Amino acid sequence: MRAPSHQCLDMSELTLSPARVMTGRVRRAGWDRLSHGLHVVRDRTLTDELRAWSQVLPPHTAFTHLTAAEYRGWWLPAAIPHPVFAAGTVTDQHRRPGLYVCRHPEPGPHQFLDGLRITTAAETLLACARDLGVLDLVIMADSALRLGHCTLTELKLAARPRRRGAPLLRSILPLLDPRSESPWESTMRVLHRAAGIPVSPQHEVYDATGRLLARADLWVVGTRRLHEYDGAVHRLGEVHGNDLRRDRRLSRAGWTRYGFTSTDVLTGGGAIVAECDRLLGRPPDPGRVRAWNDLVETSLYGRQGRARAYRRWSRWQSESAHREIRAGTTTSPGPLSPGPLSPGHSPWTKPPDQTPEGAIEVSRRITP
Repeated sequence: MRAPSHQCLDMSELTLSPARVMTGRVRRAGWDRLSHGLHVVRDRTLTDELRAWSQVLPPHTAFTHLTAAEYRGWWLPAAIPHPVFAAGTVTDQHRRPGLYVCRHPEPGPHQFLDGLRITTAAETLLACARDLGVLDLVIMADSALRLGHCTLTELKLAARPRRRGAPLLRSILPLLDPRSESPWESTMRVLHRAAGIPVSPQHEVYDATGRLLARADLWVVGTRRLHEYDGAVHRLGEVHGNDLRRDRRLSRAGWTRYGFTSTDVLTGGGAIVAECDRLLGRPPDPGRVRAWNDLVETSLYGRQGRARAYRRWSRWQSESAHREIRAGTTTSPGPLSPGPLSPGHSPWTKPPDQTPEGAIEVSRRITP
């Protein structure tokens, strides 16, 4: 590609075809400034952004934390603005707006994915455990296990003593289940576990002749009650019709199916717990509901969890994020406030106008 005259442009370009990342000074339409002397095309992908950041980072630095989780395509908790996370060594002194370098005595375990250095799945979850809550970690770890990116044994090794985040990572190991098929199914399972309600995921229901009737998200063990997450897609045309026929088959076989939305799970957990208490014939206990509410509040779905993350990343935050903290509120997406950000792009920088193919919109993940 021929460069324009120096009156309009002074830059060096990466050897990409066509060029999607440029370093130096760029005065050209269709490009966004990522950081000082670093530019990417406006219709960028997360890969473009990370390749751009790689130009200003030492070669041993690997991307980690939420950045690595997004790149690997894991399920993510509620999205909030966050920097690009990288894992370096104590000798690294890179400080750029939008970049958070976690410094370690020596380079940690990593892999090369599409030419980018990414921390291993277990190391990525350990990095997240330093800043996020139990609910956030369970969602991501279930996804990592389901995709085969790590094993429970690898997580146990990563959570060895004397490492920051290790106690929290160890605490979630009994809550994980690779059979989970969606982030909200994982969230519902944690709700039941927190309230001491025995459930079995992906339970298969058969009729008297041995014919498979359904495979349900959660079975309340010892009952004929099924609990499932119903997203917006379950009210669309053919899907809705299939669901109704499935419900009738279950009803004829003596099973009852309860469907819940994300709002039911996050803000109506008390009603779910109370219903299960009646079903199981046990007396109500406010402590069960309190345990679930605490998990929500300390996650990125809760104000306390978001505020904690903002404080820890404060040196790398935009001025708008600082204003939100000072005001005691956030405009980032929460359980009842969907936002336009999507996985596959760093929410710290301006996202492209189009959601990349195959990405799940954040609004799909956090709204009923």
